[in-house]
Amino acid sequence: MSLATFTLGLERRAYLALQRLAAVRSSGSPRPQHLLTGEQGEDAACFHLRSLGYTIVARRWKADRIKGDLDLVAWDGDTLVIFEVKTRTARDLATAESQVDLYKQRVLRRMAAAYLRQIPEPHRDRIPTRFDVLSVYLLPEGAAFEHFRDAFSAHAELPRSGV
Repeated sequence: MSLATFTLGLERRAYLALQRLAAVRSSGSPRPQHLLTGEQGEDAACFHLRSLGYTIVARRWKADRIKGDLDLVAWDGDTLVIFEVKTRTARDLATAESQVDLYKQRVLRRMAAAYLRQIPEPHRDRIPTRFDVLSVYLLPEGAAFEHFRDAFSAHAELPRSGV
């Protein structure tokens, strides 16, 4: 095991322990389990992607007047990658990636466009952008990941006419 791998593992365990402690000590009402599971999956995804060399630049990014958020935004070399993270606690349910339907894709495209508007105009159009789906399975033996690169196009696909 390399020092970098060891450090990432140690950092991840410390972060998750602090997160559990914060959840226990919070004075607000308890959060629904599905939201906590989703956050754990996003945390695991963040550590996983960093270990693969991605540079995470935003987590749970929100735009004004658009419902939803971008789970993770990262650089893969010179490509900006918008990640939709889907988390499950078992593999016997519907696949996580199947939950990214056409409506969700449309929302993610709008959110990504809002995110890109933060970048100065002359550079914005030259940034290659990719949409990936990362399925995270939080299993008793540890987290497992399925990465779907270029899961859908940055441009909405029009329905084909019946020819």
